[in-house]
Amino acid sequence: MTAITTELPDMSQVPAKDHGIPFGEAVKVWARIASLSFGGPAGQIAVMHRILVDEKRWIGEERFLHALNYCMLLPGPEAQQLAAYIGWLLHKTKGGLVAGALFVLPGFLAILCLSYIYVLLGHSPVVMGLFFGLKAAVLAVVLQAVVRVGSRALKNNVMRGIAAAAFVAIFFLDAPFPVIVLTAALAGYVGGRLGLPAFKGGGGHGPSSGNIVHDRDTALGEGLPDHARPNLGWSLKISGALLVLWLAPVGILFALLGPDDVYTRIATFFSQMAVVTFGGAYAVLAYVGQEAVGTYGWLQPGEMLDGLGLAESTPGPLIMVTQFVGFLAAFREAGGLHPLVAATLGAILTTWVTFVPCFLWIFAGAPFVERLRGNLALSASLGAITAAVVGVILNLALWFAIHALFRQVHTATIGPVSFDLPVLSSLHVPALVLAIGAAVAVFRFKVGMIPTLLATSAAGIALYLLTPIF
Repeated sequence: MTAITTELPDMSQVPAKDHGIPFGEAVKVWARIASLSFGGPAGQIAVMHRILVDEKRWIGEERFLHALNYCMLLPGPEAQQLAAYIGWLLHKTKGGLVAGALFVLPGFLAILCLSYIYVLLGHSPVVMGLFFGLKAAVLAVVLQAVVRVGSRALKNNVMRGIAAAAFVAIFFLDAPFPVIVLTAALAGYVGGRLGLPAFKGGGGHGPSSGNIVHDRDTALGEGLPDHARPNLGWSLKISGALLVLWLAPVGILFALLGPDDVYTRIATFFSQMAVVTFGGAYAVLAYVGQEAVGTYGWLQPGEMLDGLGLAESTPGPLIMVTQFVGFLAAFREAGGLHPLVAATLGAILTTWVTFVPCFLWIFAGAPFVERLRGNLALSASLGAITAAVVGVILNLALWFAIHALFRQVHTATIGPVSFDLPVLSSLHVPALVLAIGAAVAVFRFKVGMIPTLLATSAAGIALYLLTPIF
């Protein structure tokens, strides 16, 4: 999740040509991208690059990477924000809104339907086996994320040290995720400003292509569209509108229901998450898991794994697992509402306060970011964040493994240090076997995420149907 550092000329003074891309055609393309967006941010960005750059040639490699670099600097899901950014470049505000919303919609609907099944039929052997198998694949996928991101981000001992420090801070010291990210960002920025060699270099999970499509050869061209030029009036107007859409529901819930109501807590927590979760989807999941399970008690660790399995196996951002968290939180604290009605409202509220800020960051900053191409200090800051995220994802993988493979876990405390410690005698052997099988498939045979999910899910269902030991 590192930025791809490119030194690009300032094209902000070059007028853009009329790209001639019909808005209706763009909507169809964004819907196609949304339906194919499986496999986390790396796969989603690759899909966008293949369709928008290689196939359609609507934008070029340089502009795509520049937009990606900006989105990587923002809190929240970079793939969804990249869609909104490019949609805005092509068709102004409506283009950004449609592209960003369509990127989320299929996953929202899919996870909502699966959440109903989860709470209504979750104790049936088929559904229990399905989620048991999904957990095994999720462990392999998260470990793959550690390896993939680490191989690109940890190029020297300084970056490895940042990753190690982040892991120790969050796993052993329960350090808040925002503090870890901000500390890494500051270290990277200072290192970049000082020109320290350890903080130079690119890499990342963006696309790479042997035949580069240059901006001049695309529909948008090299120039900057008029609507993409810095316009303080427009930026303040759109930012104000989005800020009201984001925070007004939070304020209303706080005033009407009080700070302790489940909806107020959902709105407040996920609004905070939208501001501080730098570093990509897996970093977000680590923060949500830490707070939703440990602080709020909305769900159990195994259920967090179930939610991640849903997000991995449906289109859209992995951060959609937050919708599952909000669904369960409201389902279990329904008050006077029917639990399913309460859960649906919880899912909608969670999705709203998670993604509205994403549009705010894009529309407020994108018109000004063209002048930041190739800014080495910002790239160094992002690189340090990514190194810290490796440690955070490793924490996530270990946390998931402990709670998925062992039936009993207790908290060990030694002075200021506390951490989860499994009871070795409670090892769940079938879960271990499935997890090892998924890891072998992913790492040794390079099997894709979806086939691995399908295979482990089928194996889990078979185990639950054929054996009574669960």
